[in-house]
Amino acid sequence: MAWRYCHKDALPFSAMVAVECINVGLNILFKASNSKGLSYYVFITYTSAIATLVLLPLVFIFRGTTGLPTFKWPLINRIFLLGIIGFLAQLCAYKGIEYSSPTLASAIGNLTPALTYILAVIFRMENLALRSSITQAKIIGTLVSISGALVVLFYKGPTIISPFQSPSLSLHSPRGTSETKWVIGGLLLAVENLLFSGCNIVQTQVMKIYPAEIVVVFLCALCVTMISAPVCLMAEGNLLAWTLKPDVALVTIIYSGFFGSSISVVIAWALHLKGPVYVSIFKPLSIVIAAAMGVIFLGDALYLGSLVGATILSIGFYAVIWAKAKEELRKDYCCGSLGSSFDDKTPLLNSYKCEGM
Repeated sequence: MAWRYCHKDALPFSAMVAVECINVGLNILFKASNSKGLSYYVFITYTSAIATLVLLPLVFIFRGTTGLPTFKWPLINRIFLLGIIGFLAQLCAYKGIEYSSPTLASAIGNLTPALTYILAVIFRMENLALRSSITQAKIIGTLVSISGALVVLFYKGPTIISPFQSPSLSLHSPRGTSETKWVIGGLLLAVENLLFSGCNIVQTQVMKIYPAEIVVVFLCALCVTMISAPVCLMAEGNLLAWTLKPDVALVTIIYSGFFGSSISVVIAWALHLKGPVYVSIFKPLSIVIAAAMGVIFLGDALYLGSLVGATILSIGFYAVIWAKAKEELRKDYCCGSLGSSFDDKTPLLNSYKCEGM
């Protein structure tokens, strides 16, 4: 009984909290490394290469009974498209963090379900039945999420927690971010989440062609590496920037490449065990973690606008996730498929990004 509780409840809960801490830790380390001169072109290329190497053995370990994919054109072009989207999204993400803060990145990340829903409606992957309470909840949640994002972007307000520097750490970055850079950073982060929402749409199609999560994530990471290497080498012409020293930049790259790819496996396991709604509800937790770690390690201030906007964003996030959960329950009840397999639960509104991209 105790083992069943640990496996079914305690272990997934602990794993998802750890995933959020790792994601926020990555953003914190990147911000600190970037303030010390780490180019985000260098960061993306190296981390994608490390993620590809980490995922390679996992492909053969967890490929299951389906084996390796048959490389037909519909699969190849969609995976390559995922690689392009993932690369562009990372450019927007890390430039956005450079201009703003990890706390803003965590807050804007809650836009993903709303943006995914909008794209799903545009591409007719979601039905828009305006008289349905579920559709109304999705629309209201989407509008609330967008409103929260606008509050975070355009209203800082008074400082709630003043910045301070931890005497035991040397990850401190220069304090203060101009209003213009803050808005530009927020817009870049919003574009990143829009791109990753498109990634969810394309990945849903890929999973129908070849339903093997780890193989797909590996191939996407490989494509990102192949795309980023020549592009970033041309964009970052200073060869000295590509030389890594044993400092916080090296730690950040190894941390991101290893843990960024590893947590995708944890998320896939949690999705299989508990479903997409359970995985999604932990996303707003990253706002609290990012705010606390940002103040402690980076000397960031916490503003009233960030707190209010993040709260509004979280409400909209949960409204969309709640509507999706009700929709899935209704489908299960109508179709009698409560015992359906994981493939039937592949999430369109999954709030997580394709790690390793």
